[in-house]
Amino acid sequence: MRLPIITALTLCAASPFHATAQDPASLERRADSLFARHAIGLVPGVAVAVVRHDSVIFRKGYGYADLEHRIPITPASVFDAASVSKQFTGLAVSMLIEQGRIRLDDDVRKYIPEMYAFDPPITIGHLLHHTSGLRDWPGALTLAGWNSGDVISFEQILRFAYAQRTLNFAPGAEHTYSNTNYNLLAEIVARVSGKMFRAFTDENIFRPLGMSSTHFRTRLGDVIPNRSWSYARGTDSVWSLVPNGLLAQGSSSLFTTADDLAKWIVNYGTYTVGGQAAVEHMLAPGRLNDGSAVKYAFGVVVDTWRGIPMITHNGGWAGYSSFTVYFPKQHNGVVLLSNTPINPDAAGLALSEIFFAKDLAPDSSAAANATRAAVAVPPATLDEYAGVYRLGPGWYVRIRRDGTVLRVQATREDEFPMTARTPQEFWIDAYGASMTFQRDSARRVSSLLYRGKRAPRVDEAAQRAAPLTDYVGTYHSDELAVSYSIVRTDSTLVMETFRRTPSALTRAAGDDFIAADGIDVWFERDGAGRVTGFAANLGPRNRNIRFARR
Repeated sequence: MRLPIITALTLCAASPFHATAQDPASLERRADSLFARHAIGLVPGVAVAVVRHDSVIFRKGYGYADLEHRIPITPASVFDAASVSKQFTGLAVSMLIEQGRIRLDDDVRKYIPEMYAFDPPITIGHLLHHTSGLRDWPGALTLAGWNSGDVISFEQILRFAYAQRTLNFAPGAEHTYSNTNYNLLAEIVARVSGKMFRAFTDENIFRPLGMSSTHFRTRLGDVIPNRSWSYARGTDSVWSLVPNGLLAQGSSSLFTTADDLAKWIVNYGTYTVGGQAAVEHMLAPGRLNDGSAVKYAFGVVVDTWRGIPMITHNGGWAGYSSFTVYFPKQHNGVVLLSNTPINPDAAGLALSEIFFAKDLAPDSSAAANATRAAVAVPPATLDEYAGVYRLGPGWYVRIRRDGTVLRVQATREDEFPMTARTPQEFWIDAYGASMTFQRDSARRVSSLLYRGKRAPRVDEAAQRAAPLTDYVGTYHSDELAVSYSIVRTDSTLVMETFRRTPSALTRAAGDDFIAADGIDVWFERDGAGRVTGFAANLGPRNRNIRFARR
């Protein structure tokens, strides 16, 4: 759902200014207007830096780094960069590959024998390109009982990785982002180099680039000069500090400044650190088992935007937001750090459009969608499409006819209109994508295709609404070392464990329930129809975590 936001913000920021001269004062005014809401009152904000031809041409802070002490944000303010951290891990690994100390196709267990022996094995290349199938620790540890304000140490994350006995998918079968991959890569760098990961990156990346305010945090008690604290608005609209007890080297926990990140993105054009071979190696896309390309390289996404190649990544954690983009052909780039939740991609690309408009192709995507003609579809055909389709665990869309049009509503979302582009394909503006209905050999509507995913139709009449007493019991996961009780209160099931707030379960279909906190619970039965356990799912990054009934 991010793409429509990027498009709207980019157009809003850029369209009134195409004829404006590119003088520094004009560019600064336009940048200021983009972040105007962070310059009014005592509010958290944003630090940005813009690079043109590998030189910084604009740097500025908006809002406050510390609301209690009224300390303004500057380009030298220190933020948690969240997942922007991964590209530094990517270069560290690429440097070791260039030195011949590790190989992309090495089994991870060659360096971390504590990992389970999956067959086929997980390789270093799988970790780098997020094709390992390993589950993502933020969701899984939440299911295990961690709360957002808890300390989550690097050692705890590694223990979680070592305990995994099943995967989301076979290694190399698909690309699904998982922070766990990059924590394991940090551990591999430490074991191969003989130095702690923080020491390796300090010595080989940050100091040579003059990034004097940058480091991976390894202790919660460290004093960090010029630190920006993170904030979020509560339901009462009052700003509150967001706790941050994360120590996730490799995937996250990089503390840095906009000034330092500007030095970093320039390295993509100068190869000052790592050398040309290592930098180019880290920008090579991955491949799935079927040979299809993966845009995710070594800690960065290598893609194109508005007709030009770009190297980019974003991040978000504990109230912090971050974004970097570098355009290698023009040697231009933007970095953005925020101490409150924002859409960093949208803001970063809007800033790019302000400063690099002459390099960009026209943004024709929105106009093309707006002008594409709708077609009329007979009501009888629309009735055939109406129904419920399963996009994934706990993720359903209900489609209904409303006069001469269809409307779609996804799980826990609002309802939106669908516009027929062909008799089978319907565009949804709110999703920025289309849904295409498919028929089986008997010409019955059997599924729909959405963003390359086939969603089968649910036969609602055949879904047995079993009594709630079937599910009551205690369930345990060995991988997460946690037990849940499913209890019945009046006409509702509640899922509870000691360290988490009890969550009501709502039946989605048959034995598939959705917890109030978003966890999907799919109860499993044996041949006799008895409930034997459930598979918990937290989106595509954490699938089918097994809980056995006790």
